[in-house]
Amino acid sequence: MIKIHYFEKESNTVKHDFPLQELTQRLHAEDLLWVDVYAYNYNELNDIADLFNFHPLAVEDCLHEGSRPKMDQYEGYQFFVFHAPIYHEKSDNEITTIELNIFMGANYIVTVHKQKLPWLGHIENSCLHSTHYLEKGADFLLHTIIDGITDEYFPVLERIRTRIDELEDEIYDYEPKVVTEEFLALKRTIIFIRQAIMPQKRIFSTINGQWKFDIREENIPFYKDLQDHLELIVESTETYRDLVNSALDTYFSIISGKSIEKLNLLTVISTIMLPLSVITSFFGMNVPLPYSDLPMTTIVITVFLVVFTWGMWAYFRKMLA
Repeated sequence: MIKIHYFEKESNTVKHDFPLQELTQRLHAEDLLWVDVYAYNYNELNDIADLFNFHPLAVEDCLHEGSRPKMDQYEGYQFFVFHAPIYHEKSDNEITTIELNIFMGANYIVTVHKQKLPWLGHIENSCLHSTHYLEKGADFLLHTIIDGITDEYFPVLERIRTRIDELEDEIYDYEPKVVTEEFLALKRTIIFIRQAIMPQKRIFSTINGQWKFDIREENIPFYKDLQDHLELIVESTETYRDLVNSALDTYFSIISGKSIEKLNLLTVISTIMLPLSVITSFFGMNVPLPYSDLPMTTIVITVFLVVFTWGMWAYFRKMLA
């Protein structure tokens, strides 16, 4: 499916959904064209590629998802690949991403994606009634789209932080296997986010104060704000990674402490039982012993064993307190 939004600067109006054949006729230097291609088939994408003369490698990246976030420079336009996050709680894959491909020329933007994107839908709805996102040029529309992707990361990060706090409370109660699996799942999630956001951050980094693609002077503050958001996401993933590692170390310390307590208990029991075994073994020998025929002997030995056991138990409790 193809949606077309065309901003005509002379009349300061936005026109929508006209035939593809009119695109090249309508495209003038001061105007802006936004073509959104989603749930597309091979023929639709090829028609757009032929119309704009896109490079076959860029088209191939659109057809086969799985490319890492990147920016490729071609003659007359840039090709971007971005990943937007989707959070699935209590799933084997808590975080998945939707790939968005963007072609940006001097006066056009072509977005290509295989499923609907909510924030992109909001921008399109706004373009139906306003020229705000289109009147400031292709670089501003690109910023608006990428800013929407970036905002999708913050609820995910907030949910991860909440889950870390919950796990820090649960480490004292839950079974080791359950807690360990959840911690490892969180670590995988954080690593997955870092793998998606770090290349996107590098796209908008500057080299000696120069941007990697042309940005109008009046739109530079928006990209600096986008840089701050991306940096915040990266710093948050680093912080959460450290929190998870710290909580996991604490959990292993708790498990180790509980194991030592159990080992100490078994050691105390063994230490108490050893002299009792020696005493009972001595009096259980099949040889004549003094006073072995008197009923009182059994009572005295029993009382002695009870008192001895209690005394050793009290001593060890005091030592281990």
